[in-house]
Amino acid sequence: MNFNKYNNNYNIISKKLKEFRTKRNISQEQLSNKLSLLGITLYQSDIFKIENNQRTVRDFELWGITKVLDIKAEELFKP
Repeated sequence: MNFNKYNNNYNIISKKLKEFRTKRNISQEQLSNKLSLLGITLYQSDIFKIENNQRTVRDFELWGITKVLDIKAEELFKP
């Protein structure tokens, strides 16, 4: 499946996701496990791909990420 890119990127939250995740001392695997508790299947490899701009983010995944990291979605979109 081909996805459109924005400025040659699959997503615009990659850097901020990694920043907030590491600030909270949460590994990619821990984030994956916490998302699983919310019913969201996002493997460690998926989180790696998101953070390295190799994968898009679905709306429900974004919702789960913000819940686990205890942030507002807008924070992930700030430059």
